[in-house]
Amino acid sequence: MLRIDTGGTGRYCDGMSRRSFVQLGVAGMASVGLADVLKARAMSTTSSGATGKAESAILIWLDGGPGHMDLYDMKPEAPPEIRGIWRPIRTNVPGIEISELFPKQARVAEKFSLVRSLHHDQGGHFAGGHQMLTAHPLGSGRPGKFPSFGSIATRHLGARQPGIPSYVSVPVASSIGLRPGYFGGNWLGKQFDPFQTGGDPNKEDFKVQNLDLVAGLSLDRLEDRSTLNKELDALARHTDASGAFEAFDRFHHDAFEFVCGDRARTAFDINQEDAKIRDSYGRHNWGQSTLLARRIVEAGARFVTVHFGGWDHHWSLQSGMENFLPRVDDSVSGLLNDLDNRGMLDSTLVILCGEFSRTPRMNNGHNKGTPGRDHWGNSMFCLLAGGGVKGGQIVGSTDENGYRPASRPLRPHHIHATIYHALGMDPALHLLDHRGRPTPVLEDPTPIAELI
Repeated sequence: MLRIDTGGTGRYCDGMSRRSFVQLGVAGMASVGLADVLKARAMSTTSSGATGKAESAILIWLDGGPGHMDLYDMKPEAPPEIRGIWRPIRTNVPGIEISELFPKQARVAEKFSLVRSLHHDQGGHFAGGHQMLTAHPLGSGRPGKFPSFGSIATRHLGARQPGIPSYVSVPVASSIGLRPGYFGGNWLGKQFDPFQTGGDPNKEDFKVQNLDLVAGLSLDRLEDRSTLNKELDALARHTDASGAFEAFDRFHHDAFEFVCGDRARTAFDINQEDAKIRDSYGRHNWGQSTLLARRIVEAGARFVTVHFGGWDHHWSLQSGMENFLPRVDDSVSGLLNDLDNRGMLDSTLVILCGEFSRTPRMNNGHNKGTPGRDHWGNSMFCLLAGGGVKGGQIVGSTDENGYRPASRPLRPHHIHATIYHALGMDPALHLLDHRGRPTPVLEDPTPIAELI
């Protein structure tokens, strides 16, 4: 078992540290029982029969929750304590305005759409994060109660290419400090948790340590172990009429190819990327993590998440946004242009969101800094692009001061239904829970019609 300490990345107001460990068995199965492996392989071959355009998805997760009023739903006519510090600018799509700190996105607005009437009415990081990533209420406690949409998509659609994990998080799968937390498979099983790259893709010496074998284990020894496993299984194999061992062999082969093959190593080697492309994403952790997500999708991953953390600005909002928003602008515009230039935008769905928004009215800084904004789940935004989703659209609106939806109120399950539809899945899908009961994935499986 590989066990890598990825280090700490700060704390939220809830007091939860983001420090955790990433674990991966050498052949990708160390914590998965044979029954789970066989079930996973059987389920992953299921086809929905739908015809969505997207083959894969990239979720950029704004962990900590940025405010809609400062990014994509500005209110320039509102009182000063509500409209905030920055002014909106026009985009290349008439009628769409976004933050002046997003000049690069303003030039590609025809490529994305904005949902401005999203809400779940949850004011806590954990409840909001669970609601956004699973479309289900959290209830009591912090552990995940339902599989994430990334886990469900990869379970249902399966792998796109051998040797590449279906579900990947760059650099971490962190939801409010929990890893993989609400990004995980939860009762679907750990085999549907994302593979986490770790590290900082912006560093010259970046590499995915999880691909390294444990000390003393060479590729030759791993191949010998694989051969030994086949020999030990031989006695039972000739009596197996169900095809279970054949399914196990396929799963083992995929895991072996991931650890030992060249496809993943090439995909994760961001230093092979052209310098001009790297510059277009921004030479910072967020931009290079987003570029790595594109490389992984291009190599054959199904669902990739990118972690942009640190948005809990109860105070010092101005310095936080002036640091963060240009990096978001680099990353999103770089990704959309790059996907479009490569002919991948129609086949790659892009989602940008966080667990909630921030209060329309700015506070006094709580005596800890300059003014900021507190938690707010009653009005939020979500950006969607590519994957067959219509660009240049605004869906819904908030009231004049941004407190609540004024038109077309939408909830997280509508975002999930749109994602599933784009990926060619039936949003009315049911899963068997840990008690064997059929459970609907979504309370309301209706996609957002304006985006289809």
